[in-house]
Order: sequence, then structure tokens, then C-alpha cells
Amino acid sequence: MTPTWGIVSTVKAPVRQVLDFAAWHLELGARRLHIHLDDPDDPVYPILKAHPRIRAVQCDSRYWKRRSPSGRPEKHQARQTLNASTTYNDKSRLDWLAHIDVDEFLLPERSVDETLAALPPACMTARIRPVEALPPPGDEPVTTLVRLKAFTLDLPTRHAQTERAYPEFGRHLNGGMLSHVAGKLFVRKGLAEAELRIHNVFAGGETNPGQQELPDLPLAHFHAGSWEDWLSHYRFRLERGSYRDEMKPARQRDPEAVNLHTLLSRLESDEGEAGLRRFYEETSPDTPPLRARLMAEGLLREAAMDFPRLREKHFPDWTAH
Repeated sequence: MTPTWGIVSTVKAPVRQVLDFAAWHLELGARRLHIHLDDPDDPVYPILKAHPRIRAVQCDSRYWKRRSPSGRPEKHQARQTLNASTTYNDKSRLDWLAHIDVDEFLLPERSVDETLAALPPACMTARIRPVEALPPPGDEPVTTLVRLKAFTLDLPTRHAQTERAYPEFGRHLNGGMLSHVAGKLFVRKGLAEAELRIHNVFAGGETNPGQQELPDLPLAHFHAGSWEDWLSHYRFRLERGSYRDEMKPARQRDPEAVNLHTLLSRLESDEGEAGLRRFYEETSPDTPPLRARLMAEGLLREAAMDFPRLREKHFPDWTAH
């Protein structure tokens, strides 16, 4: 029997971005999208609520009182994990549930159902690894062709490739990724009192029971947009997000390697925005030099992602306006 699958996500993003996320995964065959709106007054709510395969949840004060004795958790990571765990344990009737973010998109090489159906019964968790999207440089228009950077799982190979692909900053990067390399998980139905976190799941005293990798199901992560977009998110990421101080360096045995918090803080202190811009230009935009270095390492990926067409298909009433 073909397994059913869906997604749980806690979102706070512009309406268009949320609808892109929803339309993409509806097109891939998601049976149900559980979308929690971190802003309970989010204008996307009525659009999502009207779709029969989407369960939209307004995370207002009443919602948090039901979910947590202490009310709304302060950290967004805690809100995400509580919503995901609640959905898996209480709400979801799906065979598989993935916990991913609004800027992440499954990129299956074959159908998601086929990939999940091929997993053995003992596999309760399946890991999807990220590939990070390269935004168009400068004022070049966004197209339906998206180029992405990948990384290699084997650690010595990954380090060598990273230094060649990113000659100035590679020593401080984990596979060239500015965000996570751990990826996210599909979790099979059947775990008792499961605790879904950002990158892992805990159940019955085990971490990620029966985990297997899904190399033919990468996760496109739109972590960095234009320079202006990256800079607008920089302070939050430095203080509370993926560049925060508690994150470990990419190479913990290298005394000269530092984590992104330290690296970016030094660049900003010494050179201001010019230093941050130099880091961004080497690691993020889809420039010919970076593309050539990634291609030489076998780490360049391409995908056709026509968000306007899918948005119009799955949410025609909104796109008509």
C-alpha cells in the first residue's frame, strides 16, 4: 500500500512565501500540511484554512495555554518543536510526518511515496540532507532555474572540498553550508510519546530509532537571498538563529577554526559591512566562479522550481487578486 505523508511546520513569513511552500509540497503529493502560524493574526490564515489538505493553526494565547503550562515559549525553536510533537502524537494520521521550515523544500529524485515505501519496517526515522540555494547575484532576476550547493557526508572529503570551493572562508564552514548539515527527518507513525526536535526525534529512550539516510530526497534550503535580504536576517541569526554563539565550529579539532558567530562578529568588528559582504559574496550568490568551483567538486545541483505556476494552481483565488 502506498504510504501517506505530510509536513508540520511553524511559520512566520510573507504570504507569498508561505503559499509557495504549501503549493510546492501539495504538488509533490503531501496528504496533509499542518501549518502553525506563529503570528495568530497572519493574513495567510483564511487562504490556508480554505484548502482541504491544509490544517492551519493560529498560535494565539488560548492555543499556548492548552499546549504549555507556562504559555508561549520564548524561543522560536521551542515553539517549533512543541507544535511538531503535538501534531505527531495527537493530530497526525499520516504514515510519515516531516518537520521542516517554510524556507525548505523537498527535492525528490522520484516520488516521495516511492522513496518512503522502499524503507524497511524497522526504519522509523529517515534523514533528508540539505542543499542550499544560490540566489541570483546582484540585480539579476529570479528565474525558475534554481542552482544549489551540496556537501559530501564523508568528513575528510567534505573538509577538503570545502576549502577548495570557498578559498577564504572554507576552513570555518561545514560543507559550505551557512545553516545546518544535519538535515531534517521524516518520522514514521507508531512511536509512543515522541519528542520531535529541529533535527532529531526522541522516543522510548532512543534517538532517531532505525534511522536511514535518504540520499535521493534532498531538502532545498533557501537560507540566503540577496545581499540585502541576508543582511536583514543577519542580526537575528547571530543572536538567536543559526549563527548564534553556542553553535560548534565546523572543525572542532582545528584550533584555528571558529564558528560562524565568531567569524562574522570579527569581520563586522574589523571591517563593518564590507567584511560581511565579502563573506556573503564568496559563499552565497550564484556567480560563475562559485558555480565553477562547485561543479569541479561535483557539488552543484540544479532544479526547476516554478513557484508562480504552482501558486496559481493550488491557490487560484488568491493569485487572482
